[in-house]
Amino acid sequence: MNHFGKVYKEILKSIEEKGGMAFTVIDPPNQDPVVAGKIAKIAQECGVSAIAVGGSVGAQGELLDSTILQIKDNSSLPVILFPGNIASVSKHADAIYFMSMLNSTDPYYITGAQIASAAPIKRTGLEIIPTSYIIVEPGRAVGWVGRAHLIPRGLPYLAGITALAGQYLGSHMAILESGGGAPEPAPVEMIAYTKKMIDIPLVVAGGVRNEKYAYESIKAGADIVHVGTAVEEQSNDLSKVKFTLKRIVDSVSKAGKEKL
Repeated sequence: MNHFGKVYKEILKSIEEKGGMAFTVIDPPNQDPVVAGKIAKIAQECGVSAIAVGGSVGAQGELLDSTILQIKDNSSLPVILFPGNIASVSKHADAIYFMSMLNSTDPYYITGAQIASAAPIKRTGLEIIPTSYIIVEPGRAVGWVGRAHLIPRGLPYLAGITALAGQYLGSHMAILESGGGAPEPAPVEMIAYTKKMIDIPLVVAGGVRNEKYAYESIKAGADIVHVGTAVEEQSNDLSKVKFTLKRIVDSVSKAGKEKL
């Protein structure tokens, strides 16, 4: 426990108390930093627990910094970097998912990028959250870029043992990622099996488009759902963003209470 940081400790506490959380994913290239700040403000008002920033290969440099600063100007939620590459690092965030794509066929995405980025990340002072990143069909852009050997949706066992291997290797979190814009998240059978195999928080990302998928994912065993595309697609109408996030957060809260 001594090497757990403030953000991760708060995640563990919230899981214990709430049973489930929703994080909003903001990918800097997909909206102006000012709009990102407005989305963050709405997210906090709706009960979102954290903002994950990144996801694409374009989330870096001045755009990344400006987006995070706007988020922090408009909310007090923790900002966790969700890096799409080794350049997706900013000292302005609170923490970073230090991810290894366990089912990539390219060693670069398993250990290479991590070695290349370790020293620069250390210099930022960011809180590190070691994270197993597991790509599930259809995988979409992240699966293609990361050369993932996709976990078949009909084989929950493979996701479970992959996450368990990640835990044994030292990960503090596991993410089942179906890819940004996926039509639906990982199957509930896969979520349930994976959660039974591991003792670390489980995140379901990709395809959590509505309150139904959010509720089902948390009820099946996920501790956290990432909500990205559902917000991005409505970022030109913030009233719709608020409506969508409120419904998703309410469904996550309901599922979490039922799970406890």
